[in-house]
Amino acid sequence: MPYQIAYLPVVVDDDLPKLNADIRARIRRAIEQRLTTEPQYYGEPLRHQLKGFWRLRVGDYRVIYRIESQTIWVVAVGHRKVIYALRPVRFLWRPS
Repeated sequence: MPYQIAYLPVVVDDDLPKLNADIRARIRRAIEQRLTTEPQYYGEPLRHQLKGFWRLRVGDYRVIYRIESQTIWVVAVGHRKVIYALRPVRFLWRPS
């Protein structure tokens, strides 16, 4: 059964618009092709204070997400060098 993809508003409003069109298309394609089918297979679980979240590698970019039942919540998208340091508040988010 395919997973549904949901984005935090900050991802749609801030993260994705900052990327150039080619990278943005590549990331969206990876999300649609990989995360809707087997998010545990393509992703890697994060550890320590980010336990419960997963990452998807797309070149030098990372998609941080959380799996809740049949919904994949994308909480952050960005370059690998800054994704973890600049978004600590987002990692406190839990679906209601």
